[in-house]
Amino acid sequence: MSPLFHRLLIVGVGLIGGSLGLAAKARGLVEQVVGFGRTEANLKIALERGLIDAYTFDPAEAAQGTDCVLLAVPVQATGPAMQQFLPYLSPGCIVTDAGSVKAPVVATLESLVPDSLPCVAAHPIAGTENAGAGAAFATLFERRLCVLTPTARTNTDALARVRALWEGVGMRVEEMDPAIHDRILAQVSHLPHLIAFSVMNGLLQAFPPSRGNESSIRSERPDTFPLATRPQSDQVDPLVYAGSAFADLTRVAASPVEMWRDICLENRAALLAAISGFEAALTQMKAAVAEGDGQALSVDITRAREERQRLTRLREKE
Repeated sequence: MSPLFHRLLIVGVGLIGGSLGLAAKARGLVEQVVGFGRTEANLKIALERGLIDAYTFDPAEAAQGTDCVLLAVPVQATGPAMQQFLPYLSPGCIVTDAGSVKAPVVATLESLVPDSLPCVAAHPIAGTENAGAGAAFATLFERRLCVLTPTARTNTDALARVRALWEGVGMRVEEMDPAIHDRILAQVSHLPHLIAFSVMNGLLQAFPPSRGNESSIRSERPDTFPLATRPQSDQVDPLVYAGSAFADLTRVAASPVEMWRDICLENRAALLAAISGFEAALTQMKAAVAEGDGQALSVDITRAREERQRLTRLREKE
C-alpha cells in the first residue's frame, strides 16, 4: 500500500503531534516526518525517539516537498504558525490542525489559507495531562474519536485523505459543524479541566502554606507523631490525605498552561455557558446540603451516578 503523504510537516511536536508522527510512520502512512517547533531540546527528543525523521527552524526548508502540514500548537498560535509557511508551500499541500477548539480556528485558517492549499480542520480527542515529545506514544489514538469540521470551502479529496490519516492510526472519525463541536467540547472537556484547576486552587485557599514557612509543612500524616509534637493544620500537607477520588478528579490539572489558557479564551462563549450550568447544578446540591435535605441529595446523586454508569457502558463499546 502506498503512503498517504510523502512528507508530513508537524508544527509542534508534542504529545499529539509527536504521537501522530510515530504512529503514522509505524503504519506506513507517511514516507517522511519533519518537525518544526520552538525549542531544539524538544525536537532532539523527538528525533531520538523516532517521532520525526528530521527537524528544522527554517520555514522554507520545512515546506519544501511537504504535502501535508499538521498544526499541533496552542489554538491561539494556529494563525501565526500557519503564516510562516504560506509563502513556501506548494499548491495542493493539505493544511490540517489538531486543536480542541474549532470555530475560531476554522475561521482563522480559512481567512489565511488560499484555495490552492486545501484546509481540513480536525480534533483528535485523545491525550493525557503530559506534554512534550517525551510524552508521545504510538497507541495514543487507538479506538479514540477524531472529529473533522468541514465547511462549504473544504475540498472533498483533502477531507478524505485527512480522514484516512486519522483512521490509519486507529481512530474513529466523525464530521461535525465547528460551532456544535465547540459547544459539546466545552461541556465534556473544557469545563472538566476548569473544574480540576479550581479544585486544586480551592485546596490551596483552604490550606495555604504559611507565608515564608513552606519548608515547615509536614508531608507525613499527623497521627504518626507523638501527641505533644503533632503539627497544626497550617503545617500539614493536605495532599497526603488525598485518595483516588481527588486524584481522579484533578488529574488533568497537571495539563499544559499555554494550551488550556488558549482553549478557555478561544471557546469563551461556550465555556461560560457550561460554567453557568455547572454553577446551577452545584448551587442546587449546596442548597440540599445546607437544608439537610437527604431526599434531594439522593435524587441528584442517583441521577449523576446513572449517567456516569452510562458513560462507562459507552466506553466499553469502543
